[in-house]
Amino acid sequence: MAPSTGIIGDQSPNAFDVVPVLDLKDGTVVHARAGKQARAGKRAEYRPIATPFAPPHDAQAIARALLGITFSPTLYIADLDAILGRGNNYELCQALADALPGVDLWIDAGFCNLDDCAFWLPLGATLVIGSETVQSLEDWKTIRDNFGANLVLSLDFDEQGLRGPKELMSDLDLWPQRVILMSLGRVGTETGPDFDLLRTAVTNARGHHVYVAGGVASYDDIRAVADAGARGVLVATALHSGAVGQNEIAALRGERRSQS
Repeated sequence: MAPSTGIIGDQSPNAFDVVPVLDLKDGTVVHARAGKQARAGKRAEYRPIATPFAPPHDAQAIARALLGITFSPTLYIADLDAILGRGNNYELCQALADALPGVDLWIDAGFCNLDDCAFWLPLGATLVIGSETVQSLEDWKTIRDNFGANLVLSLDFDEQGLRGPKELMSDLDLWPQRVILMSLGRVGTETGPDFDLLRTAVTNARGHHVYVAGGVASYDDIRAVADAGARGVLVATALHSGAVGQNEIAALRGERRSQS
């Protein structure tokens, strides 16, 4: 896969992407589900995914199915082993990059410094830098200054607010063009996105592309996120359950394209 050179896909004013999410752990695709077996947002408790698309060890087949449903130019991959600091799934990510030419892989692997980022550069992927893993504002600035357009900043929120340097939410001059609002406590819960957080971010965004992650349960959720001014939404549970399908996403894309 060639190195990313910036934002790809539809750049019309009303463009909106439904970005599928693939969580990897121990070489398989896993999934967060709130309940007795896995508390939402607790990555160590994610279990092999149960999906109609393919077995959990067949990441390529699952990825192709998700991309087919969403028409997305982008696939978000969270390497939970790397985020948890217990190895990584680099070879599996490389296999996905080889199998999906033309797809912009967004890799979240717990990046906290330049060395972490440099290890993953041969993939030619876009690096997702989570605020929860950035140890200082200076570390973020160093990463941003070195990687620029090949970065996405994930602003990670829990019940106490933003994880990481607080300036990342208050000073938009620190943002790259693409920013994810990640509600960690809502992941796998299907309780709906944090619309208050989204409205605040979009109001101040000044041309930044804002994406929403966590809690998306239905087509109505996705449509509401789009209507609130986001550039896209990250989805996993609703795709695997069938709550959101290809026809609905195609209709939303066509409607927004006609408005441009």
